[in-house]
Amino acid sequence: MADVTVIGAGVAGLWAALALSRCGLRPRLIDRTGPPGPHGCSWWAGGMLAPRCEGAVADPAIVRHGQAAAGHWAEVTRVVQRGSLVVALPRDRAELARFARRTSGHTAVPDVSALEPDLTGPHRALFMADEAHLDPREALGDLVRALAARGVTVTRDTVTPDAVLGPVIDARGMAAGLAGLRGVRGEMLVLRARDIRLSRPVRLLHPRHPLYVVPRADGVFMLGATQIESADWRGISARAVLELLGAAYALDPRFAEAEVLETGADLRPAFADNVPRVVVRGRVLHLNGLFRHGYLMAPALALQAVAYLTNGIKGDLVHAD
Repeated sequence: MADVTVIGAGVAGLWAALALSRCGLRPRLIDRTGPPGPHGCSWWAGGMLAPRCEGAVADPAIVRHGQAAAGHWAEVTRVVQRGSLVVALPRDRAELARFARRTSGHTAVPDVSALEPDLTGPHRALFMADEAHLDPREALGDLVRALAARGVTVTRDTVTPDAVLGPVIDARGMAAGLAGLRGVRGEMLVLRARDIRLSRPVRLLHPRHPLYVVPRADGVFMLGATQIESADWRGISARAVLELLGAAYALDPRFAEAEVLETGADLRPAFADNVPRVVVRGRVLHLNGLFRHGYLMAPALALQAVAYLTNGIKGDLVHAD
């Protein structure tokens, strides 16, 4: 017997199940495709826990809640806390100045090679020392294992909240069909460049083709930053590949010799203000609208959902009809 049914085993649903279990409730976790994998939006994330960087364009709630994300994740998976480096070519110094005005907690870096010796170009930079990153696929696996240790596994089944008795947490993303959601497609590349070493995520500012590069193990890097207002589920576009590779080449020409390991695209659910929320509809709590902030905001969203479900506490991310 379960106390709460969680539908959707992406990053939001997994965190919701873990938060429920930690507070003494018995969750039942259901996903139509089973445990996390390439079928889910969470699989294609960059894994940056960078609330201050996101503050350049995001709502203050993202910055506020996101600052606790690294601590929550460190309880279940490996988190690398070496900060974020934001760079711009000399011709784009205005972009860096604009970014600096819109964010906080950064220091100017007169010599980028002091932090990243492999970046020897004429870059201007800012350093956010208190930010972090993780490997999303490793983190999803560790969440599944943490739940299994508590007796919670992912059941493969197709259900809707109407077919379930008792309280429900709906974390199905776009599949939930929630009013007010729109799809935002993100596209990514995974490269192996054995002769390039980076110890932290690097964001290259550009007026048209911004880029972030997230280091993973064994000379592997994830490249992303495309954000397309589209509900089209098709794969990565040729335009995105060209733009991502061109920006990577501008950051470091050695990326031109990198091995392309993987390409991917996902459709991220977002509300009009791009702020994730818990939408309460009777006995159903919808955890949705994570936009590009899935790993940054999933712990906070899950904790607020469980606090509302158990004690009626309405946090700032809870929207009750």
